[in-house]
Amino acid sequence: MKNANIIGLQEDDCQKIAEKLNVLLANYSIFYQNTRGSHWNIKGDQFFTLHPKFEELYNNLVLKIDEIAERILTLGSTPAHNYSDYLKVATIKESLEVNDATKSVENILNSFKVVIDLQRELLDITDQAGDEGTNSQMSDYITEQEKEVWMYNSYLGK
Repeated sequence: MKNANIIGLQEDDCQKIAEKLNVLLANYSIFYQNTRGSHWNIKGDQFFTLHPKFEELYNNLVLKIDEIAERILTLGSTPAHNYSDYLKVATIKESLEVNDATKSVENILNSFKVVIDLQRELLDITDQAGDEGTNSQMSDYITEQEKEVWMYNSYLGK
């Protein structure tokens, strides 16, 4: 018996949700790598402040990447795993500006905007499908990330 039948969802809903989750997975993966790049390459007087903060963020992102991939599997689909595939569907682009503190933080904020918007779209889709598992996961991510946005904006003095 397929996962959708066991967990009480329609297969076509599971497929639609999994496709959107794969787009989210792609964006998280690019976000993660950009953050690692900033962690590795940050320079200047903000190094000691941002270097550990970026590490904290990318460790959190890698956990979410795993959880999203596992949710895709739970829904009976296959998570994408190639960066070449991620680059085709991700809205977040690879960052070349990883040395400058302000640009790195702005890039992080722009990336949060993308993933939060995608997660809000998933809230609507999963609500209609009765997919409480994915819905709850996205809601938890949004709640956490809204606070992160506030903190990174505060760093920029906004």
